Formats: sequence, C-alpha cells, structure tokens
Amino acid sequence: MKKYEDLIYTVDGRTATICINRPEKYNAFRPRTVVELLDAFLTAGWDKDIGSIIFTGAGEKAFCTGGDQSDHGGGQYGDNDARGPVGMPVDELHSAIRDVPKPVIAKVRGYAIGGGNVLAAICDLTVASENAIFGQVGPKMGSVDPGFGTCYLARVVGEKKAREMWYLCRRYSAPEALAMGLCNAVVPDDQLDAEVASWCADINERSPTAIALAKKSFNADTESIRGIGGLAMQALRLYYNTEESQEGVNALNEKRAPDFMKYYK
Repeated sequence: MKKYEDLIYTVDGRTATICINRPEKYNAFRPRTVVELLDAFLTAGWDKDIGSIIFTGAGEKAFCTGGDQSDHGGGQYGDNDARGPVGMPVDELHSAIRDVPKPVIAKVRGYAIGGGNVLAAICDLTVASENAIFGQVGPKMGSVDPGFGTCYLARVVGEKKAREMWYLCRRYSAPEALAMGLCNAVVPDDQLDAEVASWCADINERSPTAIALAKKSFNADTESIRGIGGLAMQALRLYYNTEESQEGVNALNEKRAPDFMKYYK
C-alpha cells in the first residue's frame, strides 16, 4: 500500500479511497498535498483491479478548503520550488481526475470551499453529508480559478449560478448544492460512508470499458477548457505576485477585512 505524508490511500475490494489527511488545516492543500494527490489518482486510475475511486477529506469538519494560506511556502499557490505555473500542479491534478478511466466520487463532509469546491465539482459524482457547505472565496482572497473551476462549474450549475458563486463568494448548504446540481445526493452524515460504498459497489459491477468510454465521451464536450485553463494559469502566477492579490492573504493572516478599493484607481 502506498504511503504518503498528506494523504491516506487505501483499497477495499475494487474501490480505492484517496483521503486528504490534514484535518487540523481543514484539509487545505499545500504543494506536497497536490503532488501526492496527483500520484495517488494516477496510481488508482490506472490500476486494472480498481473500478471506482472515492475522494474525501479526513475528519468531520471539511472535505477540502483549497490552498493552505498558512503555508508560507505554498500559500496562494506560490512556491518557486514547486511544480506548475502557480507553484503546484493544480491544473495537472484537475486533468488527472478527469483523465483516469474510473469514476471519481467526491465524498463531502463539512466544508468544500474554494479549491475544495472546485475539486468536488470536477469529480464525476458528488455525494454530500447534510452538514456539507459549498462555496468559492477567490475574489475575497485575491484569487481565482480561471479553468475548470469557472468554465466547467458553469456547465455543472449554469452560468448565472456559477457567476453568483464567484462574484459574491457566498456559502451554500448541501440541499442548496443539490438543487443547483453541484452534488448528486445528500444523506444524513451517519449514512454517508455506506451510501458512497453502495454507489461504488454498483459501479464496480459495470463493464469497465463501457464506463471508461462513457467518461471520455462526457469529457469531450468540455475538453477545450483544459487549454483555456493552461493559458490562464500562466497569467495567474503573474497576478499572484501583485500587491492586489497578496492583499487577500495579508488580510487573512492579520485577521482583518481586505481592502481592495485602492486597486480600483
């Protein structure tokens, strides 16, 4: 079994579970986390004995809350020693979740915020606990996801709702997420594990080639987003080096409201 520092990787029958194991950070990711996630998804996704993949977060408080802003080496996705145009291979991780020929099910407890909301949206299926909370925070933090996190999200929840999520940075309950199509099902928290296991059991009985072809076919309609996102991620690194973007992180660390008004001049 693979061992990681920031993840727990397990296999039960034909289902692999990839769990971000940073509950003290609300499962926020740092560069190491993203690199390990990429490796884990490629491992599970191309294992011929695996039929389905569960993606989740450790503990009861969060699925994932995006980039770890307390990690000074990787906060705001900025780490000159890490891979990728924004300091970590976030765009590669998004592509891996889409590219592996196995359905990926996001099992969401607690917060799925920012980059965590994007990850849940990109997964093939999302099953949430009644206590789940979804939302984006980018413009409040001087950040944005200019690829699958915006373009594909609009395909999932519709243009109007996706723009609302990004422009207003509000939070949405699990029932609200279900109504907008952001998740497939909402169940009581004590039933979440069993419900997701049941979905995986059904998937594991299906033809793996038919499932793989279906996934590729679904992805084909939105494949152009990968190219758009790749270009935009390069621009995003330039933005993250500006005072405007850094104001969001500084405000968080200083426990104050960000002041973006001066950047309207």
